[in-house]
Amino acid sequence: MIEFARNVRLWFAPEQVRDEGSTPDYRFSLANERTFLAWLRTALALIGGGFAVDQFLPDLRWAWRVGLALALLGAGVLCSLRAVNHWVRCERAMRRGEDLPTSRFPAVLGLVVAVVAVAMVVVVLVGWAG
Repeated sequence: MIEFARNVRLWFAPEQVRDEGSTPDYRFSLANERTFLAWLRTALALIGGGFAVDQFLPDLRWAWRVGLALALLGAGVLCSLRAVNHWVRCERAMRRGEDLPTSRFPAVLGLVVAVVAVAMVVVVLVGWAG
């Protein structure tokens, strides 16, 4: 938990990351940044999907609509926070010459998206009105 708190401080002071270790090959730092941006695109897509479910499926039962929308919105929020935390952790590891950090988050995110997709299939098969 202490390491996470330190990482959160580094989110807003990335110049402090430079105080650790040595400068890695710029290609690796740029690849880390591209990965960060890919995570953000995923977060934006999830958030957009959550709003789409809420706004464009008015005939869907309220509980289904709100549940699916909140699941997508929550996944988007977690994905965006995870993106910046992962960027900092990877940048620090590269500067220290350590292995890149591992994470279960991609598996968790994949499962959340799969559950929401299955719920949408059920909604489509059963019908929206109720």
